[in-house]
Amino acid sequence: MKRKAMEQLRNWKNAPGRKPLIVRGARQVGKTWLMKEFGKENFRDTVYVNFDSNPEMASLFDGRLDVPRLISGLQIYAGKKILPRETLLIFDEIQEVPRALSSLKYFCEDAPEYAVISAGSMLGVALHAGTGFPVGKVEFLDLYPLSFTEFLEAADGGQLAELLRNADWPLITAFKSRFAELLRCYYFIGGMPEAVKTFIDEDDFYAVRKVQENILTAYEQDFSKHAPPETVARIRMVWQSIPSQLARENRRFVYGALRSGARAKDFELAIQWLRDCGLIDQTIRLSKPALPLPAYATEGFKMFVSDVGLLGAMSGLEAGTLLQGNRLFTEFKGALTEQYVAQQLRSELGKKTFYWSAERATAEVDFVFQAGMDIYPLEVKAEENLKAKSLRVYADTYHPGKVFRTSMSDFREESRLINLPLYALSLLPGFCRE
Repeated sequence: MKRKAMEQLRNWKNAPGRKPLIVRGARQVGKTWLMKEFGKENFRDTVYVNFDSNPEMASLFDGRLDVPRLISGLQIYAGKKILPRETLLIFDEIQEVPRALSSLKYFCEDAPEYAVISAGSMLGVALHAGTGFPVGKVEFLDLYPLSFTEFLEAADGGQLAELLRNADWPLITAFKSRFAELLRCYYFIGGMPEAVKTFIDEDDFYAVRKVQENILTAYEQDFSKHAPPETVARIRMVWQSIPSQLARENRRFVYGALRSGARAKDFELAIQWLRDCGLIDQTIRLSKPALPLPAYATEGFKMFVSDVGLLGAMSGLEAGTLLQGNRLFTEFKGALTEQYVAQQLRSELGKKTFYWSAERATAEVDFVFQAGMDIYPLEVKAEENLKAKSLRVYADTYHPGKVFRTSMSDFREESRLINLPLYALSLLPGFCRE
């Protein structure tokens, strides 16, 4: 599969002053495959170490952390020579051996000639547990499920993705039925690599759903295995409530929906744990859209999961819905569509998202994001409904340079309002001033 992150890894490899790299992301988003494939394509050799249940490596890093000693031990473990600038060192599940994480400081300071890349499914959780972290001595790359554009590359051979890259609107519009068909597939399949591969290899949506259910089962097992015992029940309550929270007309997360009388402080650790695992993402409500955006964040938020396909599986979405045309886009009051947009803004465009709603009115803009020194609103419509009353209220109040709407309608630009088809959301940055 073509992953956008591969180009980011190549840039890291060739950058002057390169530091050890940590790849962050939820379990089963493809971190291990990406690191190994990167090593295969860009280095003469690769040494892969998985620290999970690996007493030899635990012993090695339990001693002195001087780099020559570590390299010597790693060579014995791998049975081959480790050459500076020619061998990629991959440390997987690095959180299982905290001193291996600490050793990245010494690779950075004393031996920058060695290329070291690491990852861990529970890394974010481990850091909050007090693991010694090499602050300022590492770089980060966040990996998400496949974006819709990456899905197009895998499922369609890249031709439709090329149309999007070229922003060829007449051709994009000519093939809109094909884009819509694949977007419906993406809503069901999502971007988890194993689910996408199963779809490509077997063309069987029921097999895809089985993969998704297995992933969700693994996540639930992680709750019991890795979370503090006193927090597990609350983690499950938050996690299992997400589909019903998003299916409400107002998607703002409501603690009272978890249990009667629930308060934020009762569940803040559970939410932090899910966020640290990369399983959820929060879109925070703004009191007003002004810079810096986090300064105007309120306590209100919407909670999305990492992948639209997993949300469908959690919700029991039937494969038969794919046969009902564009109805899929409006399932759960459009919750799948808003989940899809949140996912693309994060994974494809690298945008931290907020939303805006008026204090004493019904106006609400689904997403607000920053590009350069400008702030833009983005309204989401599940079908071809182009009414955007809230967007007009926002525009009349805050006078942004441009306002965006995404829907199943064709591309159009009317003064400062730009409508982007949902399947062409990747083209959003081209209309923003960075």
